[in-house]
Amino acid sequence: MLRVLIVDDEPPARERLGQLLAEIGGVQLAGEAATGLEALEQAARLAPDVVLLDVRMPGVDGIETARHLSVLEEPPAVIFTTAYDQYAVNAFETRAVGYLLKPVRKDKLAAALAQAGRLTRPQLQRLAAAAGTPRRTHIAVRRREQVRLIPLEDILYFQADQKYTTVRHAHGEDLIEESLRALEEELGERFARIHRNTLINTGHLQGIERAGEGRYCVRLRGCAALLPVSRRLAGELLERFRI
Repeated sequence: MLRVLIVDDEPPARERLGQLLAEIGGVQLAGEAATGLEALEQAARLAPDVVLLDVRMPGVDGIETARHLSVLEEPPAVIFTTAYDQYAVNAFETRAVGYLLKPVRKDKLAAALAQAGRLTRPQLQRLAAAAGTPRRTHIAVRRREQVRLIPLEDILYFQADQKYTTVRHAHGEDLIEESLRALEEELGERFARIHRNTLINTGHLQGIERAGEGRYCVRLRGCAALLPVSRRLAGELLERFRI
């Protein structure tokens, strides 16, 4: 019995998918969500086997939501549903199990669910790990059984410490398991490395101060602490931002 979470910002679309699921054997409606954030919260709480995910939603769209679903310990299979076929390339770049055009046909949905049901959890985790999706607007963090989205503009810096990376943001800090190198490669236009273990949001850069002989520190708006920066990287920042 596959447990399915429906995610769509339009109630009629959710209702239609629910009716189709009721007509297909071997599946069960686990829950519904109207936004990407709700989808993450429901997925973390309900642990569905499959998420029927609309691509075009306000706020965090389906493509980015799929990316964040991949951080779950047991990521669900994702089947995209949308009326816009131009999203097909991005959808399959997320290694989605299926892609269905609206109005969704019962036979197509049944076939996609059958395919999803044949995938094991390790296979889904490998698909999620291989996903090459567009750059994120949020960072997903796990807090016990919940997933929260931190907007990139609220993040002050990332700081690596062995296995984990600390995300320091406007409302506190959280831990993620993403490497600093991967974050830098993805977010390099907005973030800059100031140390081998620290990546700052350049939008919060306030200044660079001398902290003694040959030592420099970075000051960020909204951050009480001064962050050490190497002399070479301090020079690069001064040149880049004309501070």
